Amino acid sequence: MNKFLYILLAILTLSSCSEYQKALKSDDVEFKTKVFTAQIEKKKYSKAIRLFEQYATSYRGKPQGESAFFNYAKALYITKQYISAGYQFESFASSYPKSANVEEAAFLGAESYSKVSPVYSLDQVDTEKALSKIQVFANKYPNSQYLPKANEIVKVLSEKLELKAFEIAKQYNTIGEYTRDYNAAIKALDNFIFNYPGSKFKEDALFYKYDSMYKLALNSIPSKKQERLNTTKIYYQSLIKFKADTKYLEKSNKMLETVDKELKQYTN
Repeated sequence: MNKFLYILLAILTLSSCSEYQKALKSDDVEFKTKVFTAQIEKKKYSKAIRLFEQYATSYRGKPQGESAFFNYAKALYITKQYISAGYQFESFASSYPKSANVEEAAFLGAESYSKVSPVYSLDQVDTEKALSKIQVFANKYPNSQYLPKANEIVKVLSEKLELKAFEIAKQYNTIGEYTRDYNAAIKALDNFIFNYPGSKFKEDALFYKYDSMYKLALNSIPSKKQERLNTTKIYYQSLIKFKADTKYLEKSNKMLETVDKELKQYTN
């Protein structure tokens, strides 16, 4: 019995493969569509994609192509071809604005762009593009069932941009060790704090701003040193006011002792 079932399964598999190969060579659009749908149902997405791309132009924009185009876009999404999926979902939403699947297509299209967002250390053009796409979706479908997930994506992408901005600002502090140009670091960190007032990196930014001014003051020419030392104390107070028990407290206090010691020469 088991042997019989094995043979039957083999016959059915060969028949299925034969039908797929026949569809690839056929000019019959209806037959191709039938086999395409069968491949989707079997989750043979790569085969379905290959087949549909042969006759997509025959159905583009036509009512009978609605289901096929949506399934094609989803197949691209499932196989992680996100750039193509994003484009096809947008095209579907534009071609079939009254479709029952248009909202889902609009969301998946926007989400597809977020899938190609790189790690924070790389260029974030794709991240910004994804945020723009999701914002367009949220504006168009403010009550969408997909909005909570869209908000989660926005949060992740925004935090990535925030981390990128912080690392760039912090880098100026590091570069200052070699260039002695701590003014650039102070300006960059100031800009970060202004642009991301509620950032989880604000404590770090305030410390590195303080650290940059500290190093700038200690290495200043005599005519500017007193003023810069006093500014350093103001930056210290900003850090402590923001977080009294900052993780940088011990180091910051030692730096402050040095600042106060340097300032004594001006009081005498």
